[in-house]
Amino acid sequence: MNMYLLDTFKVIDSTNYVAFTFFVGTMAMMAAAVFFFLELNNTSKEWRTSVLVSGLITFIAAVHYYYMRGYNLETNSSPVFFRYVDWLLTVPLMCVEFYLITKKSGAKIALLWKLIFASVVMLVTGYIGEAISPASSVLWGVVSGAAYFYIVYLIWFGDVAKLAKAGSPAVAAANKTLAWFVLVGWAIYPLGYIVGTPGGLFGMKLDLGLNMDIIYNIGDAINKIGFGLVIYSLSRKEA
Repeated sequence: MNMYLLDTFKVIDSTNYVAFTFFVGTMAMMAAAVFFFLELNNTSKEWRTSVLVSGLITFIAAVHYYYMRGYNLETNSSPVFFRYVDWLLTVPLMCVEFYLITKKSGAKIALLWKLIFASVVMLVTGYIGEAISPASSVLWGVVSGAAYFYIVYLIWFGDVAKLAKAGSPAVAAANKTLAWFVLVGWAIYPLGYIVGTPGGLFGMKLDLGLNMDIIYNIGDAINKIGFGLVIYSLSRKEA
């Protein structure tokens, strides 16, 4: 077994801000997961699945962040593969939330699969461009970006937006807030891809090194916990 799995209590140097944000991310995600799980019994049956998914998102992220913290401390490198594994599990679940909150307004299972498929394409092609075929990062980045903007379209102007408006004012407001998370919060991921791959920005690579992990870690915590809190707030307004 790898040493970083065994070295649970390895001390983080006070100047190692990257590892520190992995540690804080782990604790924040786990605390959020515990909160969402404990609140399930106090949630109406109609919204219990949505709150459960929020708990699963933050719990999965907490486990991955614990693992990535160990990897970073042991290797002093960015856990690119493990980060994409985390995203591949949690981002589709975040898309599931849009289906769940609009289901009462008539959302069909086809919409759920559209969102999941687009998120998987976005992440798989992003990983290929960043880790497998960086020489073709522009091509893969364009495909990944197209999938991202398709999700943005569905949420802001497409089926999700229309169904949310057809629902209650609380659902419409929650969808708008979540849509802002996707448009602004998720934007750090394609921006990170742009500045961290050979294609770079207009052909220039802006290598931020491990500092990019700090941005990703903070963004992940805000996006995933924020998503859950919006869903939790909605479940209380609609109770």
